[in-house]
Amino acid sequence: MKNDIKTREDVFLLVSSFYDKVRKDTVLGPFFNDVITDWDAHLERLTTFWESSLFLKTKYLGNPLEAHVKVDQENNNMITELHFGLWINLWFQTIDELFEGDYAENAKQRARKMGTFLYLKIFEARQK
Repeated sequence: MKNDIKTREDVFLLVSSFYDKVRKDTVLGPFFNDVITDWDAHLERLTTFWESSLFLKTKYLGNPLEAHVKVDQENNNMITELHFGLWINLWFQTIDELFEGDYAENAKQRARKMGTFLYLKIFEARQK
C-alpha cells in the first residue's frame, strides 16, 4: 500500500518525478527544456504551487496562465489538446506510481481542472 501526499517533501517527490518524465518526453520535452534554464528553481516554484493547491496554503505568488500563454506564443501557437493530454497522462501515471489516497485523487482533479482552464485560456489569448 502506498502513502498519500502529506508533506512538502511528498509534493516535491511528485513534481520532480513528473518533470523527469516530461523532460524525456519527445513531444513535451522541447517545450520545457527549451524554456526552463534553472530546473532547481522551477521545481521549487512548482512544488510551492502544488503545495498551495493541495494543502490550501497561500504561499504561491506566480502567474501560471501568463507563463503558459507566453510559451505558446513563443512556439508559434503550437500547443494543442495533444500536449495537455500527454501532460495529464504523465501526471496521473506519476501519482499512481507514488501515492494513493484523498490528496492523490485531489491532485488529479486539480490538474484536470487546471489543464482545461489553461487550454481554454491559451486559445482565448490567440484571439486577442
